[in-house]
Amino acid sequence: MPPHAQGILIAFVGVFILSFDALLVRLAAADPWTTSFWRGFLIGLTMLCICIWRGDLRWRPATRRVAILTLGMMVVYGINTSLFVFSVSHTHAANTVVILASAPFFAALFSRWWLKEYLPPRTQIAIAVCLTGVVLVFGGSMGSFNWQGDALALLLAMSTGGLLTVLRYTPQVPRTVLVAGAGLVTAIVCIIPAQPLDLAPNQFGWLLLMGMLQMPAASFLLMMAPKYLPSPEVSLFLLVETILAPLWVWWALSEEPTAATLWGGALILTTIAIHASISLRQERIRRQNPVI
Repeated sequence: MPPHAQGILIAFVGVFILSFDALLVRLAAADPWTTSFWRGFLIGLTMLCICIWRGDLRWRPATRRVAILTLGMMVVYGINTSLFVFSVSHTHAANTVVILASAPFFAALFSRWWLKEYLPPRTQIAIAVCLTGVVLVFGGSMGSFNWQGDALALLLAMSTGGLLTVLRYTPQVPRTVLVAGAGLVTAIVCIIPAQPLDLAPNQFGWLLLMGMLQMPAASFLLMMAPKYLPSPEVSLFLLVETILAPLWVWWALSEEPTAATLWGGALILTTIAIHASISLRQERIRRQNPVI
């Protein structure tokens, strides 16, 4: 199989597995602190085993700056895990994944501010349109309890955007080490308010499935995909998760997205798809016509 075809298969399978994330959080039906604890602990433990198997624990940061950034990313990534769980627990799953889909554009903004990278006009327009979509989603939740979950999802999108920016700055950090450390950070943060042993067998079963199979498998595959595909193409596959995740919750739990979420989500997804398609086309042109 050609490398590009391998990348497409890896990305699709990874995103398909990832799309069950929100549904598994709902099926576990535990309080957010307990869900976050087990999710972090099990993901951290599983990814630690993968690190040992791959020999990634032999990696050492080249400088003190890289070491500090790595620890910082673990903390932020770990907090993001809890933000996702709390958001899904306090609003419609569709709201969470739709707002989270705007994270790449926050990454573009942070890259402009922190790394002084050039921000093309098309990206500036896409950011404005996506923020409009986020406002639409928020508008459908105002006056209800859901706005709190939407706010957490927006904070998660911004935090993820910052994390993506730092990840680009530190490509030498093994992603498996980062995810393992982040999972353990989540468990440490949540251990006191959580009630990890106060679970029914079926609840623990869903958490085991999520923490030891679903999330590690999705994370591992999505970390492999950029080796075979350019990042704009990988981002197109991530749209599949944004579409499928609410559908699984709708199908299994009859949680129908609001009209505002559907309109806002359509605006965000269409913008991301167009922007990623243009970026992918330009990437292919650059590869076909390299500058000598």
